[in-house]
Amino acid sequence: MKLQWFLLFLISFAEAQRETYIIHMDRTDMPRAFDDHFQWYDSSLKSVSDSAQMLYSYNTVVHGFSTRLTVEEAKLIEKQEGILAVIPEVKYELHTTRTPEFLGLGKSVSFFPASEKVGEVIIGVLDTGVWPELESFNDAGLGPVPPSWKGECEVGKNFNSSNCNRKLIGARYFSKGYEAAFGAIDESQESKSPRDDDGHGTHTSTTAAGSPATGASLFGFAAGTARGMAAEARVATYKVCWLGGCFGSDILAAIDKAVEDGVDVLSLSLGGSSPDYYRDNVAIGAFSAAAQGVFVSCSAGNSGPSSGSLSNVAPWITTVGAGTIDRDFPTYVTLGNGKKFIGESLYSGKPLSDSLIPIVYASEASNSSSGSLCLTSTLNPAKVAGKIVVCDRGGNSRIQKGVVVKDAGGVGMILANTDTYGEEQLADAHLLPTAAVGQKAGDAIKNYISSNANPTATISSSTTRLGVKPSPVVAAFSSRGPNFLTPQILKPDLIAPGVNILAGWIGGATPAGSDSDKPHVPFNIISGTSMSCPHISGLAALLKAAHPDWSPAAIRSALMTTAYSTYKNGEAIQDVSKGLPSTPFGIGAGHVNPMAALDPGLVYDTTTNDYFAFLCALNYTSLEIKVITKKDFTCSGNKYRLEDLNYPSFAVPLETPSIRGDENAAPTTIKYTRTLTNKGTPSTYKASVTSKSPSVKIVIEPQTLSFAEANEQKSYTVTFIASPMPSGTESFARLEWSDGKHIVGSPIAFTWT
Repeated sequence: MKLQWFLLFLISFAEAQRETYIIHMDRTDMPRAFDDHFQWYDSSLKSVSDSAQMLYSYNTVVHGFSTRLTVEEAKLIEKQEGILAVIPEVKYELHTTRTPEFLGLGKSVSFFPASEKVGEVIIGVLDTGVWPELESFNDAGLGPVPPSWKGECEVGKNFNSSNCNRKLIGARYFSKGYEAAFGAIDESQESKSPRDDDGHGTHTSTTAAGSPATGASLFGFAAGTARGMAAEARVATYKVCWLGGCFGSDILAAIDKAVEDGVDVLSLSLGGSSPDYYRDNVAIGAFSAAAQGVFVSCSAGNSGPSSGSLSNVAPWITTVGAGTIDRDFPTYVTLGNGKKFIGESLYSGKPLSDSLIPIVYASEASNSSSGSLCLTSTLNPAKVAGKIVVCDRGGNSRIQKGVVVKDAGGVGMILANTDTYGEEQLADAHLLPTAAVGQKAGDAIKNYISSNANPTATISSSTTRLGVKPSPVVAAFSSRGPNFLTPQILKPDLIAPGVNILAGWIGGATPAGSDSDKPHVPFNIISGTSMSCPHISGLAALLKAAHPDWSPAAIRSALMTTAYSTYKNGEAIQDVSKGLPSTPFGIGAGHVNPMAALDPGLVYDTTTNDYFAFLCALNYTSLEIKVITKKDFTCSGNKYRLEDLNYPSFAVPLETPSIRGDENAAPTTIKYTRTLTNKGTPSTYKASVTSKSPSVKIVIEPQTLSFAEANEQKSYTVTFIASPMPSGTESFARLEWSDGKHIVGSPIAFTWT
């Protein structure tokens, strides 16, 4: 018995030393001794480990497999012939109606492709799965499943093949990487199947392509008809995210299978760090997907407003930030001195009385150094009971703060922004009367509390308000540029609605995702770049239906060059975190404008060869390039330049005099080259530049481009002559080409470091 326990201990210890690796193989190097690639993969693995098993084999967007190895075994397999790279597993996190009307999709139906054309487009969503019973997945009026579809509806706990239909045409789940790291899935907590137990995946998929669902609302808020951006498009879901996160081996397997299944658009509302492209499995998978004609949209991340906080910055990925729409859910805070402040909330329970009740700042009701944040078990019930509690935003979820207040006996909460979040107000389905207020209101309320011996307040019930101005504004949480990995590529690409978005939810979780006595709901209102990403995915599907011959790069260009960066009065879109005009590091090219994107006039098309030149300009080796592209490519003696990637925007990093060692340095001259493709009728376009940077002279050559036929291409150069500026300086400009009907706009961002 002791020997048996000792052997089990050794096995357990050995497994604890292992971690998941993704092994990228060169298919062209398979020895002749093997009949197929799977045999070769298996033999390569067995040569370094007798016990390791393959988690996945990859055959479409990458070639290779994933497995659990020790560090020593990983080093051994990396030395074998035919191994391109051995990349450790990376954990990714989720980047957690009225938007069709806000985007103009309900105004001119005649501009958009016929429903049967949209019905030929398939959107693949990689997320937490799907709740198929929702009205948003009703297939009424849809024709047969497109003949290009090769996927299937996988069966698992709480999910049958009958859950798919002509709307939800496929559903798969990928858990091997997750289970290798965390152990077997606890099926009492989540379903080992495509079933969504979280809500996030259902929300994103219905945002992208949900069928019209009448009577949609969250507890009466945002009432109306909910529909996705491409309501007639088909949906295929790929569950890659579980309670413990989303793992790279599962994500790569899902991308691999989705492209094989025949999706036209991939939507990924998740992200992690931004390593070199040849170490980033999402970027690697997305490259092959894009090369096969699949449009890939990813969320920019929720780490704003910090500078350089982006995820998913590869130039073949469309990176989406978040903005507001013209709808909010106001509630009012009335203080004992008669002053009123506006906030937001989706609380729908019993309201507070109109009479004033005591109010306390959380930091004064806690012994914790971070007491103002209302973290779990930090409030003193004796100082909180029967009172409204002011909690600072940050540290834990906004919903959880209300749980902490309620558990301590509080009767209401005011959620106050700090400097990080500025005047951004996010609505949540709180568990007690709550008002989320901006920094200015929060500071005023806290000043009132500190200057009164017996401060009091009350919170009104919430309502739905439309026509809010200004809108959009850039969300404070939306991750910002610059792109530290490749400073010459401006990211994010654009913004889309991502604040207080109503979309489908699930029948097995509360709207807030917290334990509560609230009923389960078919719709929920949440915020994040996770919400803005599927807006772009759905709009890309519309463009794909209207222009089936357009490449993913052409679709992205159309969305970017027609985006708007100012309101109708000419003022710049605001950044809510500071109450100042936004910059291209927050909005990229601007806010998406779907109707204009259908007819952009000109596009910046980017080919696979352009991306090869881009990788050469990064000084990547032939091996590193092959990891990304699966192609043999040797960078020749040609001078490759990052500045020449045919991208619809411009990022211009500049050196400061201190780095150059000359305080009186001469101006720096940098030239960028771009090529435009005509997607309209014959026309002549003229260039114009609007600049807020007097220290940079901008020269366009030529200043006029004439196109005689569709798909004709013309190139131009932009020369930037920049004077020295202090390190950390940022400045911006905008280039437009116009024929009087179309405006083809590109943001320009300068940084001195």
